[in-house]
Amino acid sequence: MADAIARHRFPSVRSDSAGTGAYHVGETADPRTLDVLERHGIPYDGRARQVRVADFEDFDLILAMDASNLSNLRRIAPEHHLGKLHLVLEPLGPNREVGDPYYGGPSGFDIAYRELSESIEHWLG
Repeated sequence: MADAIARHRFPSVRSDSAGTGAYHVGETADPRTLDVLERHGIPYDGRARQVRVADFEDFDLILAMDASNLSNLRRIAPEHHLGKLHLVLEPLGPNREVGDPYYGGPSGFDIAYRELSESIEHWLG
């Protein structure tokens, strides 16, 4: 969802989405994510992929959804790129994480959208 928001609001910024695990590689976004994005006029056709070491060279900023993913990213990032790693909701408060919407019912996806929209505006605006 964060990638879709970033691409839509800041088309000149190169953005991508990747997970620290290979659980859903090749799959499209969750239908509930796509529903929220559609309601906000944001198209998205991204496919899940796993983080690659090259991502730390290719991107200036790498945002994690939660502390667990941030920890995983810190383990695989080259030491000289650790400064690129942040929690995506950091602008909304210290140690703030995106709640996993998969278990929060339909409103969880709306909450994630609002939080991510505000944070992406901070990071890229």
